[in-house]
Amino acid sequence: MSPGILAPIGRPRLMGVVNVTPDSFSDGGRWLESDAAIEHGRELLADGADVLDIGGESTRPGATRPLVEEELERVVPVITALAAEGAVVSVDTMRAEVAEAAVAAGATIVNDVSGGLADERMLAVVADAGVAYVAMHWRAHSEHMADFATYDAPGGIVRAVRDELARRVDAAVAAGVEADRIVLDPGLGFAKQGEQNWQLLRGLGEVLSLGHPVLVGASRKSFLGTLLGDEHGPRPVDQREAANVALTVELARVGVWGIRVHDVRSSHDALRVVHRLHDPRQEGQE
Repeated sequence: MSPGILAPIGRPRLMGVVNVTPDSFSDGGRWLESDAAIEHGRELLADGADVLDIGGESTRPGATRPLVEEELERVVPVITALAAEGAVVSVDTMRAEVAEAAVAAGATIVNDVSGGLADERMLAVVADAGVAYVAMHWRAHSEHMADFATYDAPGGIVRAVRDELARRVDAAVAAGVEADRIVLDPGLGFAKQGEQNWQLLRGLGEVLSLGHPVLVGASRKSFLGTLLGDEHGPRPVDQREAANVALTVELARVGVWGIRVHDVRSSHDALRVVHRLHDPRQEGQE
């Protein structure tokens, strides 16, 4: 049986982002202190988040990796506090050591942007812990990933991402991760240039066809800024939310399991509208 958090609920789960980092592209430094990050997590829950995704390493293009000790110091106190308050917590990490500590602190999801490729111990740790596992499509660390944004095989980027994710599923299952605990993420922006992200979104059905829940993270990413840009350049990071809400509505239509967002309230409001429009049982409940 699938873990409760992976069970369908009639709409996508909203995964609220808590960046406990000094250098994330969207809000680096705002929640670096534990108390600020914990309070931010509480605010996201109040806004409608189903899951809090807590990360201590920025994966923006060109980011430098922190020491493992730094990553642990950033995320463990925040996970401990929020999990103790009843939050469903995901740890956003590529390191098995951090995943182990996070699960011990109360995390029930490991969100690994490398899909197990960055740390050879990760899949075994997840299998032993028995938690849900998000495997993202990934080809290289942030400082080098732009060099790997080439998809020349037949079927282009959509087929390549589907096939590479299928291989990560096989690797996870071989390591002992239960198949019904695996979530797939197409990895928008990771080793993918502007138009490639749009192609992947249009072809998301190929990823869904693998039969696993799908998580999508487009919030505030550069391909949205480019779309909305003008003669002065891309739209600034903090002015891309309306575009992300439009994607939230479309992703709900195609049936993804989850959407990773920074502004939970906007996406939550949009999903309430979609649900109300298509569920006549709610008539007269306003």
